[in-house]
Amino acid sequence: MESNFERITAQARTAVTELLDAAGLKAGHLFVVGCSSSEVLGGHIGKASSREAADAVFAGIYPVLQERGIYLAAQCCEHLNRALIVESACAEQYGYDPVCVVPQPKAGGSFAARAWQAFEHPAAVEHIRAHAGLDIGGTLIGMHLREVAVPVRLSLDHVGRAVLLAARTRPKFIGGSRAVYE
Repeated sequence: MESNFERITAQARTAVTELLDAAGLKAGHLFVVGCSSSEVLGGHIGKASSREAADAVFAGIYPVLQERGIYLAAQCCEHLNRALIVESACAEQYGYDPVCVVPQPKAGGSFAARAWQAFEHPAAVEHIRAHAGLDIGGTLIGMHLREVAVPVRLSLDHVGRAVLLAARTRPKFIGGSRAVYE
């Protein structure tokens, strides 16, 4: 019989796989995840942080991104001003300046703390411009997406008990009536 955490891992894996397929991301692109482990377990955001729930979500998402060579940016909670945890190589590639902080389950969030532990050379940065992302539990990832964000409807709308929203980005359409777009 499948445990609740195994179900959460499977849901997270499905969500990231569907979004990657819809977004057409390539190796080296940046994928942001905001995850409230409290909401995943049915609590209120920021009130019931769970390492186990964060581990389950991370286990569903991170291996899929690694297989495709896509960088994960794990959004911290509001207590760290929604800073992001990325691999140092990602920060360097995109020219993001590191800041000094190490996320903890109750100051940064369990998902960001899990990413910090799992990454080979983690770095915290204040701002990114991701190509796509998942918002698990109302964490407000929009500030970390490139312009123009496009909502993507997935086959599921929850991870655990947390509401799931997904977005990809596209280049801006500029010009006028004579412009031609692919």
